[in-house]
Amino acid sequence: MPGLLRSLAVAAALTFGATVALTAPQTAQARDFRSADVHPADYPTVEAVKQMGRTLAEKTNGKLNIRVFPSGALGTEKDTIEQLKLGGLDMMRINAGALNSIVPETLVTVLPFIFRDTAHMRSVLDGPIGDDILKAMEAQGLIGLAFYDSGSRSFYTAKKPIKSLEDFKGLKIRVQPSDLFVGMVNALGANPTPMPYGEVFTALKTGIVDGAENNWPSYESSRHFEAARYYSLTEHSLAPEVLVFSKVIWDRLSKDDQALIRQAAKDSVPFMRKLWDEREVNSRKMVEAGGAQIITIANKQELVDAMKPVYEKFASTPVLKSLVTRIQQSK
Repeated sequence: MPGLLRSLAVAAALTFGATVALTAPQTAQARDFRSADVHPADYPTVEAVKQMGRTLAEKTNGKLNIRVFPSGALGTEKDTIEQLKLGGLDMMRINAGALNSIVPETLVTVLPFIFRDTAHMRSVLDGPIGDDILKAMEAQGLIGLAFYDSGSRSFYTAKKPIKSLEDFKGLKIRVQPSDLFVGMVNALGANPTPMPYGEVFTALKTGIVDGAENNWPSYESSRHFEAARYYSLTEHSLAPEVLVFSKVIWDRLSKDDQALIRQAAKDSVPFMRKLWDEREVNSRKMVEAGGAQIITIANKQELVDAMKPVYEKFASTPVLKSLVTRIQQSK
């Protein structure tokens, strides 16, 4: 019954939003834009959108603001992206990987080792390449506003550390339900095991899987370091988060308001990154204090070279190949 009541509440909230979107004269009155996020209230992405709302309110004398609904209060990312496209929701924060089937151009940002490091990722996504990927979202009913960080993902294991490509052989590695991540782990010589995030700790403890992969904050907050103490710095993925707006709602806004929203989104990026960098440092300290062992990969290039079939399969169109080349050639 509680689940049914929650579902009804979510549906009611989204339906109300859709009614407002279709009937309210958006440029004639004050407006609180509703933004969804599945992360908790103190997460850097949530805090950054709140900061964006404060900027908007200041620039418009309170006419425009943003109300953030964290912790999945408005539903799953799949649910909210559909509502966004229909105009029943104004904004949301979503990982680029969740957009791959909707906006193919986002796939390149998720490819393993596409970015050399965090500085390279930020340079690419803050520049013309990032702008092109954001613009590609418009054809799918979304307005791409900005990229946020999601950190670098690395592999962690329970029984033995991964120090080289050879060490992947035969390992059962949990991956998120993603064809690309399944292909990546296969290419490394391990056995991919798609599994919901909430089941990973028990799977590591009981030996259902030998390892998993994620960023520092997730490794720490999930307590996975208690079950898998070897954290190998493969840093294979720096898939970003994306801040997107409903095109249905966007098209009803004035050009001035659109410009203000775009600028407020861009201005929130450094704020988000500062929070993220601080959280990564703190998470690493916590897992090391908890007994995690950090392993440096001596020859990361052999992992990069192993990704050739993944690129051939997933970045197969001329548009995606061009984006990959541009990213790889960028400074």
